[in-house]
Amino acid sequence: MRAVVVMPLYNEEETLAQVVEEVQRHTDARIVVVNDGSTDRSAAILRDLRGIDVITHPQNEGYGQSLIDGFRYAVDGGFDVAVTIDCDLQHEPRLIPRFLREIPRWDIVSGSRYHPDAPGVQDPAPPDRQRINAEITRIVNALTGYHLTDAWCGFKAYQVSGLARMRLTERSYGLPLQVWLQAARLGLSVTEVPVPRIYKNPGRRFWGGLDDPEARRTYYLSVIDREASRWRNLAVSHPHDG
Repeated sequence: MRAVVVMPLYNEEETLAQVVEEVQRHTDARIVVVNDGSTDRSAAILRDLRGIDVITHPQNEGYGQSLIDGFRYAVDGGFDVAVTIDCDLQHEPRLIPRFLREIPRWDIVSGSRYHPDAPGVQDPAPPDRQRINAEITRIVNALTGYHLTDAWCGFKAYQVSGLARMRLTERSYGLPLQVWLQAARLGLSVTEVPVPRIYKNPGRRFWGGLDDPEARRTYYLSVIDREASRWRNLAVSHPHDG
């Protein structure tokens, strides 16, 4: 099983090297870092790291676009599995082997920070993020028939054959919603792996005008509406909307 670890990166100079080293310690999978127009020292740090490939966006193109480019790398490279993990120490590379053990039986193995069996002491989530996550997860489950407890965790493993069948276009933070709806449309199998809920920087900004929780919620709902209409021709009813 040929695996690649896809790491989207934007301005993570303080944690980047440590995360890459931890990933290399726990797996011999190929690593590709997608540097999404970082303006700090991330690019210089990447030049000093060994055993990784780098995709560089000259300007910030969005979290979703970073994943799309990483997925394309996995497809074009003939990999069997792609694991996605962030560069900010909120995902634990020591868990990558568990994802790799599970993935042969599933199309997508998704981390869940809200799973009943999530290990250890869980950091409290920022209230607006937890509220929006819970609402969006309920809507995704209603549309897809999945039984997710966390629609947003970026720590995942994918069968590349499934990714190759998707037509992903969402360049910003709503990409996971497009993934879930397309996965259901394609009949892909999904399971969750409990992971620690780690918030090292709970005040971290969202980019693209999404710092405001209601603006973020509205954006997410628009992604769902658009994707549901495109792939399943379903009308979506949003709780709490007038």
